[in-house]
Formats: sequence, C-alpha cells, structure tokens
Amino acid sequence: MLPNLVQTDCRSPFDLYEMEGDEGDDGSAGTPDLPLEMIVHIFSFLHSWDRREASAVCQSWYQASQDPRFQKNVSFQFPASASAVAVIRHLGRGSRCSLVISQLDGSSLSKTLLTEVGHWLGPTLEGLSLPGASLTESSLLALLPRLSSLRRLDLSGLDSLFMSGAFLSREEQREQVRSALCGLEELDLSHLRYLSDLTFNRLTYCTPRLRRLALAGCHIAFEFDPYRGYPAGGARDSSALLSLRNLRRLLAEQSSTLVALDLSRTSITPQSLRTVAQVEGLRLEELSLQGCKELTDYSVEVLLQHQPGLLRLDLSGCTELTSRALQAVSRALKGLQHLSMCRDWRITDKGVAELASMPSLKSLELSECTHLTGAPLVKGLSGPRAAHLESLALRSCTSIRDVEMSSLAQLCGGSLQQLDLTSCVYLTDLSVNAIATYLHRLVVLRLGWCKEITDWGLLGQKTPTRERESEGETGPCFTRTFGNMGFFRPPKSPFPVRPVAGEPAPPVEQSGAGLLALSQLQVLDLTACCLLTDTSIAQVLCHPELQRLSLSLLTEISDASLAAVARNCPSLTSLSLSHCRRITDAGVAKATPYLGRLQHLSLSHCENLTDRSLLCLVQHCRRLRTLDVSVCKGISISAVDRLHSQLTFLENVNCRFVGGVDLTLTL
Repeated sequence: MLPNLVQTDCRSPFDLYEMEGDEGDDGSAGTPDLPLEMIVHIFSFLHSWDRREASAVCQSWYQASQDPRFQKNVSFQFPASASAVAVIRHLGRGSRCSLVISQLDGSSLSKTLLTEVGHWLGPTLEGLSLPGASLTESSLLALLPRLSSLRRLDLSGLDSLFMSGAFLSREEQREQVRSALCGLEELDLSHLRYLSDLTFNRLTYCTPRLRRLALAGCHIAFEFDPYRGYPAGGARDSSALLSLRNLRRLLAEQSSTLVALDLSRTSITPQSLRTVAQVEGLRLEELSLQGCKELTDYSVEVLLQHQPGLLRLDLSGCTELTSRALQAVSRALKGLQHLSMCRDWRITDKGVAELASMPSLKSLELSECTHLTGAPLVKGLSGPRAAHLESLALRSCTSIRDVEMSSLAQLCGGSLQQLDLTSCVYLTDLSVNAIATYLHRLVVLRLGWCKEITDWGLLGQKTPTRERESEGETGPCFTRTFGNMGFFRPPKSPFPVRPVAGEPAPPVEQSGAGLLALSQLQVLDLTACCLLTDTSIAQVLCHPELQRLSLSLLTEISDASLAAVARNCPSLTSLSLSHCRRITDAGVAKATPYLGRLQHLSLSHCENLTDRSLLCLVQHCRRLRTLDVSVCKGISISAVDRLHSQLTFLENVNCRFVGGVDLTLTL
C-alpha cells in the first residue's frame, strides 16, 4: 500500500510508481506520434491537475509532463511508511524537489527512510520539512551532511532534537554539516521549547548565508526588560533559553544576507524590538511580529525609522497598537507591498484614511478590526494605489455596508484576486452584484456568514418586490385583525415557488452580473449563507477551475445542488457540505462519478446519509485524503473500517458519534 502524497505543479509519484511496468511500451496508446516538443507545448496550456492526469496516458506524455518548465517548486508530502521507500527511489530519478515527511520517529523504519532520502535525493533535494517528527539526533546528523543542495530546512516543533542540549556538540559533526548546509537560505526553528543559546549557536554556525529565519513561538530571554526592571539574561551562553544577545549576534554576522525574520508569538518588548531594528547593516524586507502583545505605537515608529525598506509587515494580534501605528506605517513605508494588521482592535478610521500614501501595496489584511467603517476605507484605498491591490481581507469588519463595498469593487476591479468578506453580516445582494460586475479577476472569494445574501444576488437578478409596491400603492392590504374580505387583492409572494433544479430561473429584470461572471474562481466560501437554495447553487456554480468549495450550513440545498456542482466543477479537490441535511445517498451517488480529484470532503451532520454513500466514495473518489462523517447516524463503524482498508491515500476520518461511538481515526 502506497502512502498519501501531495505535490505542487507536478504529477504524483504514485503515478511514477504505476508507470514502472509501462516503460517498455511504444508510448503511442493509439495517439499520433507527435514530437516531444509539440506535446510539451500542448501541455503548457493545461492546468497542473489536467497535466497530471494526462501524464498517465502513455510514456511519451509522461516524458512531456516532466519538462523542466513544469517542475518548478515541486513538493512531495507523505507519511513515513514502508512503501515510502519505493516512492523516494522513484523520485531520485527525477529533477530537484522538496519533501515533507510526517510521522517520523526513532524506529528503524524512520532511520531507513532518512537513509534512503540521503542516498537517492541528497544531491537534488532543495527543501526538507519534518512536521510532527520525534527524531533522534543521530538520525538527522547522519542525513544532513548528504544534502548538498538543501536550500530550505524546517525543524519547527522538533523538541526531541534539542531537549538534551547535545545537538551538534561535536566539532567534527558541525564541520560536516556546515560543508553541506553552507548554501542553506531558509531555516525554520519555530515552536521549539528547548532551543538554547548553545544549540542555536551551533546550528547557525552551520548556516552562514541565511536569508530567512523563523523563531515564532520560541522562548527568548531578553537581556534587559525596562518594564520589569531587571536583566533577563546573563553574560554567558545559556543552556536553557535563547537570549536576545545571541539573536542580535547572529543578525549582525549575517546582516548582509538576512532579509526575513519571524518573531511572532514571542514576548519581545519595545526595547528589545528597538535592539533588533538597530543592528548595524541589517536591511530587512520581511518582518512578522504577529501576536506580540507588548509592542506599542512608539516601538513600531522606532522600527520603521531603522528598517525603511520593509516590503512585508505582519502586526496582526498586537492588541496595544492603535491608529497611530497604522499612520506611521503609511508614512514611512512607501514601498510596502504586504501589510497585515488583523485583530488590532484599537485601529479606527483615522489610520485607514492614510493608506493612499502607499502606492506599492498589493495585499491588505484588516480582518477583525471591528471599529473600521466603510467610507474612510474607501478614501484610504482610492487613488492610483488601488489599481495594484491584489488581496483584501475584511473578515468580521461588521460596519462595512453595500455602498462602501460597491465603491471598493470599482476601485480595485483591475487587479484584485483575493477577497475575504467573511462575517460582514450587513452585506446583501447588491455587494455580490458589484463584486461580479467589477472583480472579474477574482481567484478567491469568501462570503461565509453573510446571511443577507440570497439566490437573486448569485443569479445577478433583481430581487422581486410586491406588485402593489411596484404600482405605487401605499394603502393597507391586510391587518393583524382582518383578513382578505374582498376589498384588496392578496399580495404576491416576493419569491415564486422554488423551481426544480436544472430549470431556468424565473424571468425577472436584470440588475447586475451574477456569480457566473467570475470565471477564474478557484476558492469559494458560502458557509452559512442560509438564504441560498437550489435555485442559485444548481445554476451559477459552473466554474471549471474551482478547487475548494464550502456550502456548509446551507440547510435548503438538496441533492440537485450537489449533483450540479459535481458536474460543473470538475477540478474540485475540497468540498464541505456539513449540516446540509437534505443531502441523501442518491445525491452522493450522482455526484461522486464526477469527483475523481476530490481529496477533502466534509459530510458531518448529514443525517440522511448511510453506508451506501461511503461505498460510492470508495468506487469513485480514490484520491480522498480526509473525510468527516461525524454525527452521520446512518453510517456504521464497519463501513468506515472498510473505507480505510480500500482507500490507499486516506489519512484521517472524523467519525465521532457514528454508530453511537465517539471516535476519530487517523492512519
């Protein structure tokens, strides 16, 4: 049984494994004998998913899919298992790649797997990440000297390596690792509880040309804390904590190459931030201080004075910051491209109004800044700068209304690709029409919990009104006391009877573009838009490139919507239908033949589903990685067990309260 694997812009190594027996074929498979260069040119017009499927047709198509132009930033992810050894050997025949190997431990299997990585991929491996691993020092030290081309190393959360304090304690080990990792550019040491001065100095000695360093969530002892009034670190290197003194030493030594630093969720103080910013020769381009709750407006102003070349700045969750900090950023960082100040609750309209002074801004995140209103935001985003904005996140900015959203859509229409309006609860169909009319380049759209959005907004049609209102009638029609006694005509319902899925929508007056106009959508979130029904979902979700879709908590949609979505969105890899209680086995049976690419599926609280739905998943969704069927009372534990045994790629099944059992299964 082969392990699960995920990769970027490349075919699956499982397909490589399966192609082993086809290498002697002529590769024609009944197709014309085209030159390899022509097949490569044809493949260049395909989406990566289509290219991956096509590469399994024959040997010549597979060779075309392996052209270097398609092999950029290729990353393979799989858990440690006996079958992973075969995968690694097949990857050794290809070009450069990165690996993400989970579930490694101190077992002989894990040691063998790392040995195979060093043997087969040592000269070509560019990135290595070991999430959730519990490795021994000897296993990793045997691997690192063999990775001569490594550029990215992720050791985040690997406390087992640093707990003893003896990692890289021998000089000959350090020299071997240094000779291999001298070209390492990115090092992630986030969430290490036992990182100390000693181990930090040893490891960074082996990486003399770092460009990016992540220490998020690490315990850093500051040499002097003016708020507490006592020194936090001594003169000697600590064997228990990482001190600011050693961090500053590293920044000074590698200031000529280091451009990105992540100190998120550390207890860094204003004085310590000033110490970091003032390191001589340090010219940062990216800085993340997410969740550093002791920072003040003044400390941000000092930071900007010494680091005016920042291109990306993340100050999310720094709850002491006010509009003064945002104003300082707007005035000092004219070249800033990405700014995140989510959950900074003290930011008001005063700071947002000066965003227009940043002409290079491409990404702006102001989610959960609850005091922001619409008009100053429109003013701040007006001008030539708005033409370059590619991403805008306003999640839970509950003061945003339709008027402001329409203005924002017009301002950013030429470039915006990602828009997050989750929980902007006062937005209505007018905002949807404006988005569909002006934001044709949208790739990501999140409208979850916008409960005022109706079918008419998605369809791009004018919401019907009562006939008496259209005729200008203002007199009473009915009262609480008197019924219809013949004096007045009964009022027409604002909505006609729900049409059958697949039939054309009722003929009403057009008022704007519908969701169909967003032809480039790849991610769509309509969670808890509870007024949506089959009327719109079955008709407007026709997006060939849509990969992730959430329809959770849409209690009015039925099998008709599920079947239509499956037919019209062939690229879906993630689908959420939790709490869609009208979905039945019949809908799953109609949809699954079209969902061959599906990897993540949520069906929790779909109480009408039974074991027959799982049988359909086994037959058609062979690439499924995660499945949530919690609180599906009609599904049995025995059916879940059969699913595990028959789906090769399946990693996790959430089956809590299935068959009366509270259980989550993980492979």
